[in-house]
Amino acid sequence: MSEHENLTTATGCPIADNQNSLTAGSRGPLLMQDVQLLEQMQHFNRERIPERVVHAKGSGAYGTFTVTRAIPEYTKAKFLCDVGKQTEVFLRFSTVAGEKGAADAERDVRGFAVKFYTEEGNWDLVGNNTPVFFIRDPYKFANFIHTQKRHPQTNLRDANMQWDFWSLNPESLHQITILFSDRGLPVSYRHMNGYGSHTFSFVNAQGERFWCKFHFKTRQGVKCMTGEASANLIGVDRESHQRDLFEAIARGEYPSWTVKVQVMTEKQANTFQWNPFDLTKVWPHSDYPLMEIGILELNRNPENYFAEVEQAAFSPSVFPPGIGPSPDKVLQARLMSYPDAQRYRIGSNFQQLPVNQPRCPVMHYQRDGAMSTGYGGSNPNYYPNSYDTAPKEAPEHREPGLTLGDVVADRYNSRDQDDYTQAGNLWRVLDDAQKDRTAQAIAGALGGARQEIQMRQLCHFFRADVDYGRRVAQALSLEIDLAMLQQSQQDNPQPIRA
Repeated sequence: MSEHENLTTATGCPIADNQNSLTAGSRGPLLMQDVQLLEQMQHFNRERIPERVVHAKGSGAYGTFTVTRAIPEYTKAKFLCDVGKQTEVFLRFSTVAGEKGAADAERDVRGFAVKFYTEEGNWDLVGNNTPVFFIRDPYKFANFIHTQKRHPQTNLRDANMQWDFWSLNPESLHQITILFSDRGLPVSYRHMNGYGSHTFSFVNAQGERFWCKFHFKTRQGVKCMTGEASANLIGVDRESHQRDLFEAIARGEYPSWTVKVQVMTEKQANTFQWNPFDLTKVWPHSDYPLMEIGILELNRNPENYFAEVEQAAFSPSVFPPGIGPSPDKVLQARLMSYPDAQRYRIGSNFQQLPVNQPRCPVMHYQRDGAMSTGYGGSNPNYYPNSYDTAPKEAPEHREPGLTLGDVVADRYNSRDQDDYTQAGNLWRVLDDAQKDRTAQAIAGALGGARQEIQMRQLCHFFRADVDYGRRVAQALSLEIDLAMLQQSQQDNPQPIRA
């Protein structure tokens, strides 16, 4: 018996020969029964997933975030509330405009996306190496990205497209200035800063809200190159940043960043000289100083690029309790567009892939879809439900309402309404024969449910009209205790009509 592991098909069947196709004679045609060959070719045809529309080319690594200053006065996020606490992270760097084949050293904005695997769920901070962006309204985003891609006729990058758009959108000037400064050409991913760019929110245990911005300051020092150096580097190594990051970690030179935040109160936001949620603006450090909260270190390379970097999925909509969005318009649009893009690009269950999977228990009612691993087992796939073992809401994590002018954005109770009068009115316009048929039809369907469910539903019928409840109860051959009926009225004092 061989000492090595046997080569197998994807279903685990041993393969005796993996170099020669099954043919009719040595020179004959291939046979359709060569299922090993078919499996290999069929999988090869499907090895690629759609590349990201932006941030297509990237590099990634695992690491840790260590708290150096706890900030419970600003946020109830558990991973930020104890000095020395460590949280595993995955960070993906990228170029923004170029396709997967773009050179790492091109002049471009760099993506800086961090996934924190916190004990209360993942947090995705999907930022760049610049503190601002080209636009402040998401309506312009798709059109802006078109200008950074290729001309629809020539399929070439086009200066007219780029500068036509920029010259008609002066809000881009701040980002343009950064892009064409030295910082538009970082020497490597290790030698650049990262920013959350958007304004986000902190909420503390007392329900107080603060606005915040995140900064990642490279501890290797900011290093940039000239345009000539960039061109020369691209000529000899199109993967220069990928190579530098991987090899630095492999030899134990772990890159790190000091994580800092700016904090603004809601009152200060009301008097800030600019819109504090404008993505094209920064908050002056003199007015809102940077506060160090931790150190982020990258110390482990992925084992498989495709599985762990290409399939890594970041969505700005992923927040643990204590961190949340802001009225930033571009951020608001990204809350929808990013997870939608991941479901298109990878599949509806992209969160079940190891690189995206939270490191804490996951309990929800989303089921099925491509590539599902069978999450949820035999538990209910709907909510609300009456199963004690099924996951329930956690109202202690409710965030305070957000005042927006004359209105408050909040989760208003849509269940606190009269749900019985109109149903009772409809019942009362039916004649006796119609009422009997309706009761019998309901009993035929409701009779298959557990008795406690039947009784709960009967309470609703009685609240709409006592006759309604009696007829359904009779059709179910159930005797109704008037004391139970009176108690149900006390529990939910909506109309009960005789």
